[in-house]
Amino acid sequence: MNKQYYLYIMTNRHHTTLYTGVTGNLKKRIFEHKQKLFDGFTKRYNITKLVYYEIYDDPTNAIKREKQIKGGSRKKKIDLIEKMNPNWDDLYDSI
Repeated sequence: MNKQYYLYIMTNRHHTTLYTGVTGNLKKRIFEHKQKLFDGFTKRYNITKLVYYEIYDDPTNAIKREKQIKGGSRKKKIDLIEKMNPNWDDLYDSI
């Protein structure tokens, strides 16, 4: 079985702040964000809700996509989220 890599977007309760990241273990990484296990941006802004993700077989492509999304506007990020997840549900339990 090939390793998978994930590009993901998370937000806070009121959807005022978006965070984009890449990981090789989505379930574990989102759990870490939700439990606020590490100091940093997501802990500071209470970002605990997974609202979007993409799956890649290659970490280079996942990182390239992360940079592309981070370089885009907030509107583009919102459009991506709403296409996959129009209600901004927390997708954590479905992964």
